[in-house]
Amino acid sequence: MNKLDILKKITDCGVVAVVRAKDPDQAERIAESCIAAGIAGIEIAFTVPGALRTIERLASRYPSEIAIGAGTVLDPETARAAILAGAQYIVSPSFNPETVRLCNRYQIASMPGAVSVKEVIEVMESGADIVKVFPGELFGPKIIKAIKGPLPQAPLMPTGGVSVDNVAEWIVAGAVAVGVGGSLTSGADVGDYERITEIGRRLVEKVREARS
Repeated sequence: MNKLDILKKITDCGVVAVVRAKDPDQAERIAESCIAAGIAGIEIAFTVPGALRTIERLASRYPSEIAIGAGTVLDPETARAAILAGAQYIVSPSFNPETVRLCNRYQIASMPGAVSVKEVIEVMESGADIVKVFPGELFGPKIIKAIKGPLPQAPLMPTGGVSVDNVAEWIVAGAVAVGVGGSLTSGADVGDYERITEIGRRLVEKVREARS
């Protein structure tokens, strides 16, 4: 899939699963549970041991059905390694211009983090595709509305603090998608992967309802 297809798949679904895990096996099981829920975007954080191998395996297994991305990418070197492993988009907790430049060079979607109007403008001017509003839990959905006031064109994806209980608020406020981590994947800590699928389905459905 090309970059436009990846972005459309993510925004159409509206949910990106942020996968953090203690080992590659757990990461893959979390990802599979999220895929079963109908979540189109799977972000493997580089805090996962063996993250590159996990990305490679998932990208090989799902070449077109879902969008496999790399998260917690801090520099262009890590971004390039992730792309070579099969990552179709790159997510960062903050804005690194060289990382965005590299993604643009290879036509890979990039989603750097920002939390202020100034930072959001800098991210958009760099040519990044989506602005990751992070950490979202510090402000709640009201930050999306606040940024959208002066910047209605900003494509915002909050991450942190998103849950089944408030996902509709984020979407109604103007988010193009949401990144969901612990509130979605915590079942893995006790081996309850069915719960991950159940929560994932509810998230996807609530996004759909909020948009309609």
